Amino acid sequence: MKVTGKQKGKIQKVVAFILAMISLAGPCISAATYIKRGYTRNCIMSIEASAKHTKKLPIYCVDTKGQKKVSITFDAAWGDEDAQQILDTLKTNNVRATFFMVGDWMRKYPDLVKRIAEDGHDVANHSNKHPHVNELSKEAVKTDLMGAHEEIKKITGKECFLYRPPYGEYNDTVLDAAKECNYYTIQWDVDSIDWKGYEADVIVKKVLEHKHLGNGSIILLHNGAKHTAQALPDIIKGLKEKGYEIVPISELIYTNNYTLDHEGRQHTT
Repeated sequence: MKVTGKQKGKIQKVVAFILAMISLAGPCISAATYIKRGYTRNCIMSIEASAKHTKKLPIYCVDTKGQKKVSITFDAAWGDEDAQQILDTLKTNNVRATFFMVGDWMRKYPDLVKRIAEDGHDVANHSNKHPHVNELSKEAVKTDLMGAHEEIKKITGKECFLYRPPYGEYNDTVLDAAKECNYYTIQWDVDSIDWKGYEADVIVKKVLEHKHLGNGSIILLHNGAKHTAQALPDIIKGLKEKGYEIVPISELIYTNNYTLDHEGRQHTT
């Protein structure tokens, strides 16, 4: 049975909402395609029911209210190649970043963890064992997360509250577990894709010419990636030339009285 004009209008609104909710997941069927297929009333009810339950989101970026601020973040999960060079570059340019560190990595390179903290960077949690957290129970996620938390505290004396799930994976269970451990879950909206081994100039372009780069962006880099240390000076230079102030995540996000929109952008309330 074909839907009426009134029903089509209702479908358009509901489908547009659903597509916005899942836009970060990849290409989706357009709303026009749904309408052309002539949904029945039962289908309309099913779509409306789905729209009532939306997936929870971590923080991907921040509404800085016009302030030109961005954050550079590093995931530290393997190797110490070029780590000192990265820290030297940050210090030379008077830039503080955020380092999401795996527990196993911290146990292997405690002196690097100490320097990261001493240089004023955010020491942040990237799990204890780098598991696929979507496959874990809430208690297992909390156990893994707090294992890294205790390692950070032991080495630096600092309490950590920033968490990035391994592989960028998350679901409602993971986000709830992190929240119950008093953590803010942080993703990114600018991916350098440096882990693919691109040359330094390519990494620089992927950051500075990224379509999502803007006020409140969170930039993803990796300690241990082949050419990241070589790309970092030009990334910093380019961001500053664009007028951005580079701040650690702890100075970018709102820690209370905030909401997240459909793209994971944090807004103060």
